[in-house]
Amino acid sequence: MSGEKNMLQAARILKSNGTEGEVLMGFRGILPEDIDIEGPVFIYIDGLPVPFFIESFSLKGNSKALVRLVDIHSLQDAEELVGKDVFLDASEYEDEAEDGNLEDLEGWTVIDQNGNKAGTVSGHEDIPGNPCLYIDTKNGQAMIPLNEDLILSVENDSRIIRMSIPDGLL
Repeated sequence: MSGEKNMLQAARILKSNGTEGEVLMGFRGILPEDIDIEGPVFIYIDGLPVPFFIESFSLKGNSKALVRLVDIHSLQDAEELVGKDVFLDASEYEDEAEDGNLEDLEGWTVIDQNGNKAGTVSGHEDIPGNPCLYIDTKNGQAMIPLNEDLILSVENDSRIIRMSIPDGLL
């Protein structure tokens, strides 16, 4: 059995910041706030994924963050990382709320918190850390996050998902 992890590309180091090793990371496919700052991020050096732990993390807008990595203490250290992609262990970011594939939910009926039919699942967007369902409603199509906090119940036999849908999503 290989010890290789399934890696999820999460960001790229855009530039160094300051003289003490801080870097600006641009995120894609995952939101900066979804990063587990207690766990390592991986940067490939000489073809191998090297784990780095986050010392400090400060959001800059919606898709960037100023990050200080443990053991990166100088401008020179930071400059060596500029342009490199940052990866996460994909197994840490799989949606624990789902037992199957999102494709399996297509055709299911979504019922809102008031007992009304919100629509029918027509597709999905597998955004790491934030999977979403496309729902065909009477007014068109809506995208709803498939977050365990919003799921009230899943009825496999009748293919119904009961969800607490925040105002404005439909």
